[in-house]
Amino acid sequence: MTDRDRKNNNRAVPQGRLSRLGQFGRLAGGVAGGMIAEGARRLAEGERPSMRDMMLTPGNVARLTDRLSHLRGAAMKLGQMISLDAGDLLLPELSEIMARLRDNAHRMPPQQLQRVLAQQWGQDWRKRFLRFGATPIAAASIGQVHRATTVDGRDLAIKVQYPGIRESIDSDVDNVATLLRLSNLLPDGLDIAPLLAEAKRQLSEEADYLREGRYLTLFGALLADAPEYVLPVLDDEFTTDQILAMGFVAGKPIETLVDAPQQTRDAAMHLLFRLVMREIFEFGIIQSDPNFANYRYQPESGRLVLLDFGATRPISPETAQAYRRLIVAVLAGDRDAVREQALLAGFVSAVAISRHRDRINAMIDLMIGTLMRPEKFDFGDRAFVEPLRNQGMDVAADRAAWHIPPTDLLFVQRKISGMALLAARLNVRMDVRALVAEYLPIAVEGSGTY
Repeated sequence: MTDRDRKNNNRAVPQGRLSRLGQFGRLAGGVAGGMIAEGARRLAEGERPSMRDMMLTPGNVARLTDRLSHLRGAAMKLGQMISLDAGDLLLPELSEIMARLRDNAHRMPPQQLQRVLAQQWGQDWRKRFLRFGATPIAAASIGQVHRATTVDGRDLAIKVQYPGIRESIDSDVDNVATLLRLSNLLPDGLDIAPLLAEAKRQLSEEADYLREGRYLTLFGALLADAPEYVLPVLDDEFTTDQILAMGFVAGKPIETLVDAPQQTRDAAMHLLFRLVMREIFEFGIIQSDPNFANYRYQPESGRLVLLDFGATRPISPETAQAYRRLIVAVLAGDRDAVREQALLAGFVSAVAISRHRDRINAMIDLMIGTLMRPEKFDFGDRAFVEPLRNQGMDVAADRAAWHIPPTDLLFVQRKISGMALLAARLNVRMDVRALVAEYLPIAVEGSGTY
């Protein structure tokens, strides 16, 4: 990274509702200007541009990603959520926006960081450390992480929340929803109010670092019988509601496994998928944020480091049972049972089934056919994605069939989708039936062991 890059990546987080509203206003104005220019250009060339064509130009994509990453907080977090929820099924232009938001986080300038730390720890906070790294080792949507050594020699990772993030959550979520409406990417009749309310609640919980510290400790206890996972230990002395302090744990980014031997990649993802199964069917609680930065790998031991428990949430027994029945139906190859269980769980609406039964059946057949192959499932083979997307887009074109599943399902599916994307990134091959059989009553004759 050049000096210019470092300078450009240091941007103060806008604080206060008026300041953040102004940022959204400038974003909306820039996007509108881009739409007008694109529309005029296409009309001059004899075309009749659609709203989507005018909205999702390269210039507007750049404007959206830059402004949302500058705002950070709920605005950026929602973009990351959408990216991992929808994965390969997003429109290509939206995929680009969301991928940039996953990877692009600005840092607080030193003066703003100093003000936050002094507010949380007192003006003389530096006396409590032998060393405090001024440059963050990680930066994300809600906070940035610094490495520090205390006067008694503790090696800590300290996550510092961006100022004003908690207070801006409600307005940020509403402003993002308004942008989606104005862009015509959501149908007028779709009631997203329950989803927005749940997003606000979830993001408020993620901004409570005392709550995250409790879940970090809880998961440490739940996984005490599984030494293949490594979790940091909470440091109570330096933890506040806006600063999370924990022991520093070394590890390499999980994506670096892309160049590792096949067996190593498969083993790492097997551990992650096994953890998801335990969360759903054993713990009744799930860390629902599958951001790749939350997982690191220790090559010398083969162990996985688990980070960031801000998005942890309980799973109701009803939700776990819905997944159990749906998975059993899929792996039994029973199309009618899959469709019925998807309807009962709330994944799909009765309207969609009645109006697009053949397309939904085709999607189910595609999923069953892909998963029922006798060999290990190859996550890197994305041949099934395009036909699945095409069928889904045909259903989605009928706005009367649009449907938002229950929020519990959305957050669990968010984790599953994110793990599948990571497995695809690493070109993992896995005996899915054998893994699921550890937790569900299914027949696995002919299925090899992992």
